[in-house]
Amino acid sequence: MNASITPITMPKFGLAMTEGKLAGWMVRPGATVRAGDDLADIETSKITNAYESPAAGILRRQVAQEGETLAVGALIGVLADAEATDAEIDAFIARFNAEFSAGSAEDAEEAPPEPSVIDVKGRALRVLDIGHGDGDPIVLIHGFGGDIGNWLFNHAALAEGRRVIAFDLPGHGGSGKDVGDGTLAFFSTVVVDLLDTLGIDRAHLVGHSLGGGVALTTVKNAPSRVASLALLAPAGLGPDVNMAFIDGFITADRQKTLIPVLSYLVHDKGLIGRKMADDVLRYKRLDGAVDALRRVAAANFADGKQTDTLRPVLESAPPTLIIWGKDDEILPASHAAGLPEAVTVVILPDTGHMPQMERSDDVNGRIRAFLAR
Repeated sequence: MNASITPITMPKFGLAMTEGKLAGWMVRPGATVRAGDDLADIETSKITNAYESPAAGILRRQVAQEGETLAVGALIGVLADAEATDAEIDAFIARFNAEFSAGSAEDAEEAPPEPSVIDVKGRALRVLDIGHGDGDPIVLIHGFGGDIGNWLFNHAALAEGRRVIAFDLPGHGGSGKDVGDGTLAFFSTVVVDLLDTLGIDRAHLVGHSLGGGVALTTVKNAPSRVASLALLAPAGLGPDVNMAFIDGFITADRQKTLIPVLSYLVHDKGLIGRKMADDVLRYKRLDGAVDALRRVAAANFADGKQTDTLRPVLESAPPTLIIWGKDDEILPASHAAGLPEAVTVVILPDTGHMPQMERSDDVNGRIRAFLAR
């Protein structure tokens, strides 16, 4: 292999990612790039993400075309020095593609861990359990309408030396669609039941949005089971909620009407793509999914306001980190004001309601540092 030629391949943003769509090139052939420069936008089923150049060089070839969907690891472009000839680059591409095809079967045998549906005291929950370590495990709790895919950029990163469990709340993803009365108290009971089923005495709870409210309610109702809280734009700290998102998420039945609703989730609207909308629409077509969402919305956002007031829980909560996007259009970052001094609050600029996806490296680093303390 010529040392002056560097392959640009379809990245793997998370454990569950097996393919991605090249949504668009951000650099033209012939342009010189530095390591870390944005090369292309890659669209997954959850969000569109910028792909940073792994090295410095000249973008000599765009192997993949915009709109093309390729397996993780497939060649999408080539960086090379000016001294590399076109013939050398052609030979490199041919050799890479031949070796990639030959290695596909072998790679398939090393497939990443898959989520499984387990019985949790009579409820079917889809769970993805990875990582090992001696410390208390992390449990990831997603928000309204979400699933374990909301942790695409976080799960593996947080599982370095620690067990990390993500699961679909009842009514969501691949879990059963019975949501009981739909309240935070109900979901909190499910979290405790999951800990019991997995043999976990105590866990660090990382909760996003509605999942943050579930985590706070778990501290309120079962404090001995919670080692710490890392809350991302959590519910329960103020009355305001964007009902245009809640209602739109429930009622939108095609891409055209759903994409504007999903755009409330992020500061950079370009991150919302058709694959994300299609993924949500597939979920909503499952029997009982929309009815479950309606029940959860009625229980938690009656009269267009959040019904649970959980700020007092933070007065005696375990160590707590709160991360909020300054430009959150669903739950305002102002809800993080006036909290107890012991609570660490981080407000991220140019970030919307899903900091774990828009600013994943920053969020992962802050959670790891928080847990290390």
